[in-house]
Amino acid sequence: MSVETFLRQRSVRVEAAGTYTLPNWYDPQGRLGTFACRTTRVSPFRMILDVPVVGRIGDRLTSYFRDFGKFDGEITDIIAGSFLVELEMTRVMRVRLADKLEWLEKKQKDANVRDLRRNARFIPNAPHTLLTLADGTLMSCFIIDVSLSGVAVSAEMQPSIGTPLAVGAYVGRVVRIFEEGFAVKFVEPAASLLELERRIIRAPVSDARANALRDRC
Repeated sequence: MSVETFLRQRSVRVEAAGTYTLPNWYDPQGRLGTFACRTTRVSPFRMILDVPVVGRIGDRLTSYFRDFGKFDGEITDIIAGSFLVELEMTRVMRVRLADKLEWLEKKQKDANVRDLRRNARFIPNAPHTLLTLADGTLMSCFIIDVSLSGVAVSAEMQPSIGTPLAVGAYVGRVVRIFEEGFAVKFVEPAASLLELERRIIRAPVSDARANALRDRC
């Protein structure tokens, strides 16, 4: 199924953070690489994920979400920085997912739900940006979360601790490594969340089709 067709079907616009693995993507230790991701639309049959490494149509993957659990699936369509996954699950699992989505949709409409942007760390609306390495190399990455003093990202590469680089317009150094990414501490903290979100986002691609589809999401 294509993304365009999926967007015409009944689904829930929900943002849930998770991780995923792709076939034939290995880290330096020979283990399957784990990357961060975030849902944008979900149904009991398929979901769209924002990701740092897109993979290929036909790739099978395993994903895990704190809100949903573990899923297996297959990539059926790709847009810039995202892909559509056909979920493989039993009827009972689909019923449980449908109930969970209904609950999450109601929760998102609840005015009493906290605004994440008031917290010390938050997730920007646009999760993709650019890494600039010391040698000038540019690489797209996925923002897991960010604060005034630093950011956690997931990318195709994993630099060593102490590596200098820029995330968007902010210069910093890698201070922590974890399974699906790494954390960067800014040399100078951002003055405000507004300035932070404005300067940290650097679109890795210019794709009119992807932008139009994202607007429809």
